[in-house]
Amino acid sequence: MSDYWGVAGFDLGAYLARLGIPSGTALPPTEETLTTLFRAHLAAIPFENLEIMLGRGVRVDLTSVEGKLVNGRRGGYCFEHGQVFGAALERVGFTVDRLLARVWRPEVVSARTHLTLRVRSDNEKTAWLADVGFGSGPAGPVPLAGSGPQEIDGWTYEVADCGPRAFQLRELQGDQWVTLYTVEEATVYPVDVEMSNHFTSTFPGSWFTHQPVLARRDPDAIRSLLGRIYTETRRGHVKERRELDDREWADALGSVFGLALPEADRERLVATADGI
Repeated sequence: MSDYWGVAGFDLGAYLARLGIPSGTALPPTEETLTTLFRAHLAAIPFENLEIMLGRGVRVDLTSVEGKLVNGRRGGYCFEHGQVFGAALERVGFTVDRLLARVWRPEVVSARTHLTLRVRSDNEKTAWLADVGFGSGPAGPVPLAGSGPQEIDGWTYEVADCGPRAFQLRELQGDQWVTLYTVEEATVYPVDVEMSNHFTSTFPGSWFTHQPVLARRDPDAIRSLLGRIYTETRRGHVKERRELDDREWADALGSVFGLALPEADRERLVATADGI
């Protein structure tokens, strides 16, 4: 089981081309490389749950994810982003731990339904939380517990301990720290990701089964679409929201989120934007 994530067969060259990184670029396993890949990934591959809304479901084995996000030039949600980014980092030479997180909800203990990555390099003393699949998460890797608050593109984050072998990712919103998710450091296997994905993509109580969810993280803003509501969130947690009509919604798939979908799929997705 030395390669149970299937990384050996991952086409790193195709992934780098998807990100717009020229062939032959030197990518030593350093913080600079991690940040470069992180930012390029966010710029190229959006967060989206559209296959669920189209009734096709989501497969999260690496081969399927690579076919969709890399070769198919689509986006995905956390399990897909985490799979492909983790594979790329390992191929570059980082050590990657896949971790399942509990997305924070007030007064509720949620299930472990978010995939994130802990990344280490033999050349660096620091380990990082590298999460390209949270949608509204940090725009770069965050040093792990003990490093204190970190400002990234005007947003402030911190990874803080919250119990034995547990930590939380927090964001400073105004003058308050808000927990985004918590992580218990249990070993994660592909079957755990399969189970979490099954719950997230099929359970009636999962919000990913009710309406389209899309997000794109740029250095200056988080652009998101939840149902028909389009939101731009900027530094200081300043939000601008508006409701999109059918034409605006279909156009946003390409103009905002960089997705080229067949017309029949766009029409079907517009019909789901009011929720089901």
